[in-house]
Amino acid sequence: MLDRNAKNAWREDLTQSFDKAQAVFLARYSGMTVEDLTVLRRDLRTHNAKFEVVKNTIAKKAIEGRAEAAIGDMLKGQTGVVFAFGDVAAAAKTLSEAAKKYEKLNLVGGFMENATLDAKAVDKLASLPSREVLLSKIVGSLIAPHRSMLGVLQGVPRAMVSVLNQIKEKMSEENA
Repeated sequence: MLDRNAKNAWREDLTQSFDKAQAVFLARYSGMTVEDLTVLRRDLRTHNAKFEVVKNTIAKKAIEGRAEAAIGDMLKGQTGVVFAFGDVAAAAKTLSEAAKKYEKLNLVGGFMENATLDAKAVDKLASLPSREVLLSKIVGSLIAPHRSMLGVLQGVPRAMVSVLNQIKEKMSEENA
């Protein structure tokens, strides 16, 4: 049994995690083994996310009066909270893959950018490419017009050199 000070400290830790997280996902983990949860935590840590087992009443108090209070109804039963501090899509993908791997882990929903997410929305978020892939696509689309323009600009001197070589060859054939 936790005393009042321990509960308050836990609530403050949760509040800080909610403040720092770019997204929050909820999952029911009833029946999972400690080893399975350890593997899930390790996998999430590689994407700058953490899985935390919470006491629902303390979590509800931590989100009281905040935008995240919208997910308060989802905090029932044995609920774990995934705080995504880095790449949200990668954290969602790791959680979604774990839910497929472990039948005892069920996605409930989440919260991101002042919007409540259901389990389907979390799965859709998991299907997005990683941040690095999206950034490389953006950079590629920014560079493409410049490459095309460079190709056009290089084509004119190249064509000129080709014409001059043909004239040179023709003149050398006529003189020979």
